[in-house]
Amino acid sequence: MEFNKERVSKRIDEIFNQSIEVKLDFLKKNKPKLIEVVEVFVQAFKSGHKLLAFGNGGSACDTQHFVGEFVNRFMHDRQPLPAIALTADMSILTSTANDYSYEDVFVRQLSALGQKGDIAFGITTSGNSENVVRALKKAHDMGLVTVALTGNDGGKVGKIVDHHINVGLGKTPRIQETHIVVCHLICEMLDNILFDLPYVGHS
Repeated sequence: MEFNKERVSKRIDEIFNQSIEVKLDFLKKNKPKLIEVVEVFVQAFKSGHKLLAFGNGGSACDTQHFVGEFVNRFMHDRQPLPAIALTADMSILTSTANDYSYEDVFVRQLSALGQKGDIAFGITTSGNSENVVRALKKAHDMGLVTVALTGNDGGKVGKIVDHHINVGLGKTPRIQETHIVVCHLICEMLDNILFDLPYVGHS
């Protein structure tokens, strides 16, 4: 297919409009849940607990991005917050997958690192990633607070977590774009609430 500037221009408009539509639909349906989850994070960090985040593929990258904002910083200098991405240690991931199964790569880490009151934060666009499902079930059994970001109908994960944030509209790329907005929203709110830092401006 030859390059067609008009077709490319039209598709760019479509992509941005789709992304905006998904985000606005999500906000209309989920604002009370977002407030709830921000409070969960505030209480967990205030009481000395930590975040354990996990997912697969693009969602794995999102968990590492999310954790990086806590351990390093978001927009302002402040004390680091305790957070671990269970997707980041290749030795643990590959040895667990080899010795047990890929479905257990997050369960093993939660068993080793999780403590009652910590947040287990799973991201899955399908809601059915078996290793995420198993990890959230394990976390629940251990007394962790379970939070999930999903897409579509939320799948198995939506039925088992304490706090379910679902992007019900859109294909995987649009869902993932909304997920990262949620992660940034949580980071910004925590900066403001825990450290009295200003909200992010336009400039």
